[in-house]
Amino acid sequence: MRHALVTLFRLLIVAIGLSLSPGAFAAEQPSSIPAWLMAHVGEGDGQIAQVVLQRARALYLEKTREGLIRNPCYLAMDATRPHKLGDGKVGDRFYIICESEASFRAISSGQGAGRNLRGIANFLNGKHCAKNFGNGLDSRLTAGGAYVTAETRTSFKGTYRVAGKGNVVLIRSFVQFDGEGATANARAREIGGHAAVLLRNVCLRKDPQSPYANEAGYVPFGELEDYADGRSDGCTSWSRSDAGKVVSTIKDAPTTLYIYPEATDIEAVAQAVKANQSLADAGLYWNAACLKDIGAPKYWPKETVEPILARYLKVHPDPPQGPIPLCKEP
Repeated sequence: MRHALVTLFRLLIVAIGLSLSPGAFAAEQPSSIPAWLMAHVGEGDGQIAQVVLQRARALYLEKTREGLIRNPCYLAMDATRPHKLGDGKVGDRFYIICESEASFRAISSGQGAGRNLRGIANFLNGKHCAKNFGNGLDSRLTAGGAYVTAETRTSFKGTYRVAGKGNVVLIRSFVQFDGEGATANARAREIGGHAAVLLRNVCLRKDPQSPYANEAGYVPFGELEDYADGRSDGCTSWSRSDAGKVVSTIKDAPTTLYIYPEATDIEAVAQAVKANQSLADAGLYWNAACLKDIGAPKYWPKETVEPILARYLKVHPDPPQGPIPLCKEP
């Protein structure tokens, strides 16, 4: 009898279009958030929205109970908040929470830039606020939901010149994320976290004494680009200094990462905006400043965006990558 009632309840929930996802239910369940952590809850600068904290905390507690996570810290991100604020400032919307140490840290973070497939579809995001979200391969979009940090791969990217210091080596760590549900293709998409730096205009410079030289004695050399105030290809990106802190926190002890919003959140907010309904009255959350900026968010499921990308790339294939040229010595 009890099983039949549970089944009927689920059918009723589906019939009225509500989500049965763990993330959706986590925000509705009673929470025993400690008082010191509740002091950081809010929608102001450096604070975390309550629904984001509740879901991130529920995910972490679930994985620790299962014995999958032993790290005393967990991670969260609110992708509805603004990123680039102007005057060279960026917003803090990525959170490192260590309850055993009563530690809460908010840092800046980039996310998916999206793409403009001219003449077919435009799901490009600006640097201020994100409008488009998704989980399609090659979409360069961020998908909200549950992740667990996996291995960290640290690699040599090349060298670049710094005035007064000569050539400097760029070493960058990449933290792989493993997702579940809508984010389960994170590894196939090469979604993870890293410092927001790369080398542009790379060429090969002769330096046989370098420990990074290839068999012919050449080392990649380029111009350093720091895009901490910009967008990424779907990954989570941090400033170089913050990336070091995040990587050191999770390198040898994987933990959970919850990114808000999920697809159901995005669709519910979009429907509320269309109906001119107050988000607060509907029990929904989106950063108010960014909602005003974007009008309404949009989720691009992989079933929709991947065929679009396939058609676009068939007409506009990526140019073949040739060998790295030799540097022109001054």
